[in-house]
Amino acid sequence: MRRIDDSPMQTNSGLSSRQRLSIFLTVALLMALSATLLISRPATVAHGQSSGCGSNPCPTDPGPRPLPADAGAFYSALTTNQNAITTRLTQIFTEVNFVAGGPLVKTVGLGPRFNSNSCNSCHAYPAVGGSSSPTNPLFGIYQLMGATNTMPYFITTNGPTMVARFPYLSDGVTPDGSVHQMFTISNRTDAPGCTQEVQPNFTQAQSTNDIIFRQVTPTYGVGLMELIPETSILANMNANLPLKATLGITGHPNQSDDGTIARFGWKAQHKSMITFSGEAYTVEEGVSDEAFPSENDETYPTCLPPFPVAPGTNKTKGVPDDRNDTGEAPKVGVNFPGDLERFSLFMRFLQPPTPVAPTTSTTNGLAVFNSVGCNLCHNVSFTSSPSSIAALSNQTATLYSDLLVHDMGPGLADNVTQGAASGDEFRTAPLWGIGQRQFFLHDARTNNIVTAIEDHYSLGNGIYPASEANAVITNFNNLPTTVGTDGNTQAQDLINFLRSL
Repeated sequence: MRRIDDSPMQTNSGLSSRQRLSIFLTVALLMALSATLLISRPATVAHGQSSGCGSNPCPTDPGPRPLPADAGAFYSALTTNQNAITTRLTQIFTEVNFVAGGPLVKTVGLGPRFNSNSCNSCHAYPAVGGSSSPTNPLFGIYQLMGATNTMPYFITTNGPTMVARFPYLSDGVTPDGSVHQMFTISNRTDAPGCTQEVQPNFTQAQSTNDIIFRQVTPTYGVGLMELIPETSILANMNANLPLKATLGITGHPNQSDDGTIARFGWKAQHKSMITFSGEAYTVEEGVSDEAFPSENDETYPTCLPPFPVAPGTNKTKGVPDDRNDTGEAPKVGVNFPGDLERFSLFMRFLQPPTPVAPTTSTTNGLAVFNSVGCNLCHNVSFTSSPSSIAALSNQTATLYSDLLVHDMGPGLADNVTQGAASGDEFRTAPLWGIGQRQFFLHDARTNNIVTAIEDHYSLGNGIYPASEANAVITNFNNLPTTVGTDGNTQAQDLINFLRSL
């Protein structure tokens, strides 16, 4: 498949001097006229494609609600036994992994390639289990323990925590799509003998337009999402079909290998917290585990376990790096499962974010959210199935997502196919907790929620179809600009509603 940006460079070397002079003068005149127009053009407003808001203010993002966090708490309805392990589960989720040695048996296995050394360094805000924090933690990690890594150009001190994928192999045609880890364990003092691993050339990938980014997704409420019946997802997909057709909305599930509906990740590529955790552990931290027992790079034997660390120190003995405690001295019962089970339980036990109390503006905003058609993809709620975890059983999950993937057009396309989700298809992102979120969209391209809304609009280009959100965004841009009795326009009420979630 040709890249979106492929266009032949056309040249014409057969022009006479007189023709070249005529062209030069014409171009100069056009540049002068353009400069005049630019100087006199009104400032671009945040309200996207609309021509303006008249004498009334355009909608603005008030910004993330300040701390304390309205998320990150465990369900109050957990049993005594379930509550008893939450401290240990939190410790596992927040632990820092080393390559070898290290203070504990379980905190080893980092690398050979990695993006970070702890789940919590990325899933950090507004509390443990969340998404990118306002201050990027990777600057305290990339050269830890003597590593000789350099920081990639796209990571900034106050920017989002992201990972990089290359849509294509070096030929520019063959699909790749995999994560290319930012850092290596070369020359770390806890990886004796490993010196050969080299970071990917991200600058070169940028020069050939062969790099895309993904930010982390928050994990609050995923236990309920895991238990939403497939019949409910399909019934919602098949509801309101005439209205959806009028607005150009379709959508479909992504599926796991067993044919059931997947629902986690930016393209709904994962079915459960176990597979989500297993892939993240080996891809993001390089810790091989029971679900993914191979190291993420086997090129150099000196960068693979076991490492020649000092006798008597804890170390990884070989793949998988993560192992349950049957391989070590017996410990108390809660330490028996491997890390994947512990990660999964930690995330399942996290309750959804708590929205703020409704106001006149946010109540109006919910009505606008529904009237323009946002709810046709950002479905307000589902009910979870009966569960052996009583706190998750038959509960309302107010996630604002249909858990389907939708065409979002070339404007958001990343050219990466995952399962049945093509290069421009993404899962409808759940909106609960968005009120305290710092960055938006799959590649964290903006910290402004109004911009994020407008970026849902994209015309087709012959490679990808138009965004399914176009008609809804047009409805948003065509909202009346008059100020209501609550002192806000309808569009501002909608923004205030989103920031209340």
